[in-house]
Amino acid sequence: YMGRYEVTQAQWQAQMGSNPSQFRFASATVPAEQVPSRPVERVSWNHIQGFLGATGMRLPSEAEWEYAYRAGSATAFHSMPGYPDGTNDDQVVNDIAWWGSCPNCGGNSGHQTYPVGRKAGNGFGLHDMAGNIYEWVNDWTGPYPQGPVVDPTGPDTGTTRILRGGSFANTRTELRSSKRYWSPPNFPSNTYGFRVARNP
Repeated sequence: YMGRYEVTQAQWQAQMGSNPSQFRFASATVPAEQVPSRPVERVSWNHIQGFLGATGMRLPSEAEWEYAYRAGSATAFHSMPGYPDGTNDDQVVNDIAWWGSCPNCGGNSGHQTYPVGRKAGNGFGLHDMAGNIYEWVNDWTGPYPQGPVVDPTGPDTGTTRILRGGSFANTRTELRSSKRYWSPPNFPSNTYGFRVARNP
């Protein structure tokens, strides 16, 4: 089971008693009453473990995350209005993602996060799998396995952990379903957040 949305600032505050997020204030496009529904960010992989312990949830594996993003599609971007089977056209990702704040790359984010669930969900009903914030997954960084595997869980050890999905600061092509990122597990960023999973 995968969280329908990224974990919000309100959810984090309720469990942890504080809010580490940079984007915890109102802006011209996010009024004060909607700020608690922005995703929590500036959380490291290590920091998230306290939230998971308090809620009985876990992070998805990288394989689970990609399966959830794709939602049955085999394209670069999951399904969206007008593209029920997904698409490889990066010119239409505005429907599913907050992205882009580099010079001359366009984008719709204005270099900030937005309340979860405003963009179209995928075939599984999951929102913001692309853009808004990177999402930590459980896996250490390592190469993909050689040959077919079922539910791989990644290497047993490593120095960096995987993040998926891209963020409000990325270009469209960096939001593709197969794109991988990694970071030391103790490093927080205003582009790093997470979504929870649990076993049935």
